Amino acid sequence: MRQIILDTETTGIDPREGHRLIEIGAVEMVNRRLTGNTYHQFINPEREIEAEAVGVHGITDERVAGEPLFAAIADEFWAFIEGAELVIHNAPFDVGFIDHEFDRLNRSRGAPPLGPVAAHCRILDTLVMARDKHPGQRNSLDALCKRYEIDNGHRVLHGALLDAEILADVYLAMTGGQTALSLDASGGGERGVAGSGGMAIRRLELAPGCLAVLAPSEQELNDHRAKLSRIREAAGECHWDRMGEGVPH
Repeated sequence: MRQIILDTETTGIDPREGHRLIEIGAVEMVNRRLTGNTYHQFINPEREIEAEAVGVHGITDERVAGEPLFAAIADEFWAFIEGAELVIHNAPFDVGFIDHEFDRLNRSRGAPPLGPVAAHCRILDTLVMARDKHPGQRNSLDALCKRYEIDNGHRVLHGALLDAEILADVYLAMTGGQTALSLDASGGGERGVAGSGGMAIRRLELAPGCLAVLAPSEQELNDHRAKLSRIREAAGECHWDRMGEGVPH
């Protein structure tokens, strides 16, 4: 399954008041593995950015003055997300802004229309997921990073691509970790299973017959028999006997 973890930054909080996108960041995940493919674009919103918004993301009018208009990047962005499941924290906010941009664009161009997002992509809202898993608790991205022990110390201000990368880690942690097997380029045929804590289980490719089989000593056999006897006395039976294994001789 192809998933796109996505975040946006904007000039304000409501597209119905004329606010626009100024940054899009997205990372690609296939079968719960980050592929390394990303989409990142600053956008000239053709309007001023509100001071409150600058305080959140730090993006100024001067920073985006020379960036392309949304119309210039719309097709490339749409090609990156179309058909994927979009993983977004507080999805109505981001999807609302994206659809607003597509609506404005579709009214002025002759090409086939782009969007709406929900008609072409599945949408998974991690804020809704977090509220279901952790009712009554804070479920901001920062709060989830703390809860799942994900390092976000480098996140001073919001940024679309950085937040998308952090959200990918949070999403994997909330849903059981990254479980897909992959070849380790530096491991010479070893395979790793990465978990939500960043550790990995190494599976070694061993040739048949290379593992030594050690026979138990007489003392180990006696200890085993004694253990089974204690189980029989305490429980009246021993599942080892049911399995037809009996007591080693």
